[in-house]
Amino acid sequence: MIRSARPARTRHSPAARRALLSAGILSRTALTLLALGALTLPVLAGEAPRLALKGDITAERDVITLGDLVAGAPPALAQKALFRAPALGTSGTIQVRRIVEAAAGLGLDAPESGGRLQISVQRAARRIAAPEIEGAVRAALAKVRGLDAGFTSIAFEGEPPVLTVPPDLVAAATAQEVTYDPRSRRVTALVVVGERQASLRVSGQVVEMADVAVLTRSVNRGDTLAAPDIAVERRPREGLPADIAADAAAFVGQVAQKPLGAGTALRAGELGRPDLVARGEAVTIVYETPGVALALRGQARDGGPLGAVIGVINPVSKKVIQATVIGPGRVTVAPIMPVTAAAVPGRVASARP
Repeated sequence: MIRSARPARTRHSPAARRALLSAGILSRTALTLLALGALTLPVLAGEAPRLALKGDITAERDVITLGDLVAGAPPALAQKALFRAPALGTSGTIQVRRIVEAAAGLGLDAPESGGRLQISVQRAARRIAAPEIEGAVRAALAKVRGLDAGFTSIAFEGEPPVLTVPPDLVAAATAQEVTYDPRSRRVTALVVVGERQASLRVSGQVVEMADVAVLTRSVNRGDTLAAPDIAVERRPREGLPADIAADAAAFVGQVAQKPLGAGTALRAGELGRPDLVARGEAVTIVYETPGVALALRGQARDGGPLGAVIGVINPVSKKVIQATVIGPGRVTVAPIMPVTAAAVPGRVASARP
């Protein structure tokens, strides 16, 4: 009997089998990863962030970059300057087509615009208004000319001045190169911020100010003023009447002698002390001398405040006597001192009221 010949089986040791297995697995795994990478790379590329316009913006610098305008801009290109920003404190617009053209020039796709045709750009700025500028000039005048900064004001020529500076320039405004003519009261100055990073030349008239008491409400004739009715304001001294006063407390309790409007500067001649005796009022007439005190009733022919001399009818003699108001409804008559014979021979004055 003849047996067919079979190839002999090669027997490998366990270590050899593990080596062959490991090499095969690694090779197949590497090929699989390469294939997956080739398939997924296009997908990942398609999921990269899309470019889109940010909309209206506020510019902080002199230039506008790609990153200021476009969301998703590549970091390497985000700081690329594309346009010049508007002047400080002003605004402008940029056409979307210009942004698309700028992006194409950098090798980028057109950003999504959402149908917009233009975007608005506001330039950030800090505005230094007229009150701060005036304060700087007044402080300089006080330093170089000795003027009282608290009682001077500047009437600027033309429109109220405004100095526009970058928002990060936080230094206070100061006045330099100040010139002042005492006769004409004209002043000029260069107002600067920082190390002359921003400056503005101004000119105007120095106005001397004074404190005056003014009414806070309208009053009618005969109204008595209370503390809330009076305030103190600082007004130009030129043209103020001589009897204007600043002591508001001095006017409390006084009575308006005529109708006065709110804001009226109070004058002594337009106010008076309240009447303690009214015309036609029954009053007590007081007569006092050392050791003698008399009181009788009378009728006032006139009204008057404390200390005023008014006419009073003596109910006994029916004569009109002159009496001094000493309180509400009370008047006094002083005794008539005897007149010497040398002054009026043969006559002696009566002490009766």
